[in-house]
Amino acid sequence: MDYRATLNLPQTKFKMKANLAQNEPNYLKRWDKEDLYEMLQESAKDKPLFVLHDGPPYANGHIHLGTAFNKILKDIILRSRRMAGFNAPYIPGWDCHGLPIEHNVDKELGEKKKVIPKLSKRGACRTYAEKWIKTQKAEFKRLGVLGDWDNPYLTMTYEYEAAIAREFNRFLLSESVVRNKKPVYWCSTCTTALAEAEVEYHNHKSPSVYVKFPVKDDISDVDPVLAGNKVFVVIWTTTPWTLPANLAVALHPDFDYAAVAVGDETWIIAKDLVETVMTEAKIAEYSIKATFSAAGLERKNCRHPFLDRDSLLVLADYVTTDAGTGCVHTAPGHGADDYQTGLRYGLDILSPVDNEGIYTSEAGPYVGARVPDVNGRIINDMASSGVLIHQSNIAHSYPHCWRCKKPVMYRATPQWFISMENNNLRTNALAAIGKVQWTPSWGMQRIYSMVEGRPDWCLSRQRSWGVPITVVSCTKCGEILRSEQLVQKIDELFRQEGADAWFRHDVKTFVGEDAVCSCGSKDFVKEEDILDVWFDSGVSHAAVCEQRDELRSPADLYLEGSDQHRGWFQSALLTSVGTRDRAPFHGVLTHGYVVDGEGKKMSKSVGNVVAPGEVIEKYGAEILRLWVSSEDYRDDVKVSDEILRQVSDAYRKIRNTIRYMLGNLSDFDPNVNRVAAADLPELDRWALARYEELKQRILKGYEKYEFHTIYHGLNYFCGTTMSAFYLDIIKDRLYTAGTDSHQRRAAQTVLYEILDGILRLMSPVLSFTAQEAWESLHNHDNSTPLKKSIFFTEFPEKKDAEIDQALDSRWSNLIKIRSEITKVLEIARRDKVIGHPLEAEVLLKVEGDLAPFVEKEWKTIKEICIVSELSKLLDDAAGRLKVFEGEDIPGMKIAVKAASGEKCERCWIRSTTVGDNSDHPQICERCAQVVATLDLPEEG
Repeated sequence: MDYRATLNLPQTKFKMKANLAQNEPNYLKRWDKEDLYEMLQESAKDKPLFVLHDGPPYANGHIHLGTAFNKILKDIILRSRRMAGFNAPYIPGWDCHGLPIEHNVDKELGEKKKVIPKLSKRGACRTYAEKWIKTQKAEFKRLGVLGDWDNPYLTMTYEYEAAIAREFNRFLLSESVVRNKKPVYWCSTCTTALAEAEVEYHNHKSPSVYVKFPVKDDISDVDPVLAGNKVFVVIWTTTPWTLPANLAVALHPDFDYAAVAVGDETWIIAKDLVETVMTEAKIAEYSIKATFSAAGLERKNCRHPFLDRDSLLVLADYVTTDAGTGCVHTAPGHGADDYQTGLRYGLDILSPVDNEGIYTSEAGPYVGARVPDVNGRIINDMASSGVLIHQSNIAHSYPHCWRCKKPVMYRATPQWFISMENNNLRTNALAAIGKVQWTPSWGMQRIYSMVEGRPDWCLSRQRSWGVPITVVSCTKCGEILRSEQLVQKIDELFRQEGADAWFRHDVKTFVGEDAVCSCGSKDFVKEEDILDVWFDSGVSHAAVCEQRDELRSPADLYLEGSDQHRGWFQSALLTSVGTRDRAPFHGVLTHGYVVDGEGKKMSKSVGNVVAPGEVIEKYGAEILRLWVSSEDYRDDVKVSDEILRQVSDAYRKIRNTIRYMLGNLSDFDPNVNRVAAADLPELDRWALARYEELKQRILKGYEKYEFHTIYHGLNYFCGTTMSAFYLDIIKDRLYTAGTDSHQRRAAQTVLYEILDGILRLMSPVLSFTAQEAWESLHNHDNSTPLKKSIFFTEFPEKKDAEIDQALDSRWSNLIKIRSEITKVLEIARRDKVIGHPLEAEVLLKVEGDLAPFVEKEWKTIKEICIVSELSKLLDDAAGRLKVFEGEDIPGMKIAVKAASGEKCERCWIRSTTVGDNSDHPQICERCAQVVATLDLPEEG
């Protein structure tokens, strides 16, 4: 007869090949059709609330791997919180206003962009954003991210635009909003002011020049050697184009300055920098005639090197001796420190450059020239006039526009700002930072130092697509109209028509016909600039968390990339502290950038970009999700084909382990066949203890947001603890023992508990696989109500009592012994002494402290080594067999030979009992006893 047919071989509908790219869309369609998210929310409505507030991605182009990483990370957290017993809603959002969208619409419009009405252009921008929202939504859903995709928040909806205006007006009414002419980052390509968060720093090559400023006033009272007509203050700059805006030269009040004789001229340079300057300028003949303090030079005048204008000598403590001359060219209209110095000394805030980077008439002979292209012309002119000492080039980090990637300038223009000092915004924000849980912890110091040193927040953008700065001012005296009635009218119209209302109606619609300024004028004007888009997304705590019934503010968690310490985290913090005196979040989690396998930034030009769609098509979204969990996001996150293949291999091991366990549970009913814990064999209790350790590690990983520990724990447990050890050992029980025997049911009891648990534990990460296996484990199919899916369960409870230290200690020794024997079995297979380990007889001798233990556990050692025979190694065998010394266990000797007896056709063990049973002569006595209990059909 066919004795193999009497074995309890695995049977399962759970396929070995995942076919994720084909199977996942089927699950997504069902989840979408039956509205899984809404069902989950309904079932969790009475549970404690956990709010992860989504930072809105920009509605402009396909998602990239960094965006996918971020969304999957959020989904893992939210799924884990639901499994932990929380109501965890997810309201996705999109950032819809701003320059990137308007820039692309301008490209589509071509020359029409110069004549198209503002409202028509805004409509085109809205349509453009809607197109990409639809595209990105489908891409995010394909990742398996659960959320209220039918009701996301969009910063361009009428309600949201009204909320933006309301929040701005709160700042306006509290007098935190000010209008100043001060230097801000300005992009002449995009023709708009930029906030610090919109500036990136890249390497840039600039001209480095040393220039002489002739001293105009008599400064002999500082030191007699300075008497004469050829005294110069020497400055250094890497932005020659700002020299037409020079109004002063700054010296440090505490530095010693030197009068340096160079030919018939005297140059004033910081004493500590003289040698450096002379070396770089290649001047060998010079001498220091005197040294003196800068104090006596304050408010003395130099002449501008090429314009008919004085340049005032001033004192400033930001001057350093790190580079340059210790004499700093100061243009109050083109630098933050320069601006403050200008205010202190009553200088004009001169910026002779227009919106497009063209010199105005205030630049004298350079009117009409473009900056920084004019650098070469200015340098040549200075060389011709004799004021240029030296020119070279320098490579340094320089600010660039986040959108067009072109260098930006500091330029003084009238702009609207939120003051960091009014109403103690900076102080209060710093205090709020300390009350937030930052993950990783270094995030607190990062954002603290940024807020501590940041300038006022420049809100103005000279563009069309966005929410306007809702300021009405008097045309006669310039006074801002601050009134609750105006704010209410703005809110009313914006709710009805969106921000377009500001541009559609005249000013009287908002202020009323009877409005009068304190100066008596009735003429008012609306501001035309729009708000910084960081303000739009920054007020989402007010526009979304406070407005949606299923959310709350402050949120439990904000989660974005580490660049958002200077972006969304900061804008959200400032808008909340400034109006509510608290942070909008209890916790903030940040992750690094996604980079290639070598740690390089991804770039289309380099060709190292990995697109999410390509990964999903090749591997499936499940592999992307597992990759996200495998990475320690506190550092930059690496991805490459090789890394994804490794993750795919890990997934295969996990899946095959699940498949094997499912196959051996096909006839197991936990309500009928479960074996009580106290009646389980030691090996089974050991396996449950290892599972308990895994469970606690994974639950802690979810709680602490340490997902890489979950990945590594699950991978090791499935691949090593289960497949390579426990499952390998119990295979004999599962296959050959009686179907309803205590041995087999005990093993199935353990498999069921472990499988049921690890499916729950892994479901936040491997959602598709967990659901498919759950259906197989619990005999579900597509007709089963979705509410019986794994997503409506919770994590398994901790059971500390199941970890028995004495049991663990004993099995730790057994595993070490098995490891030593397994090594020798592998050598025997290599040397063709045996084929399969079941063909082996292992001969073992152990001396020393471990000998009594081995003697006691002899039967267990044979069982776990999966060999046909375990015998004592006698001393006289040394000459006949190859004997190996234990590598990690001193005093252990091991030999292997072919086992005696015949191979059992049923269990494959070699046994001398094969043939003893006349009814079943092809099988061993153990198998014969099992077969005798079976109701077998008669052979005919």
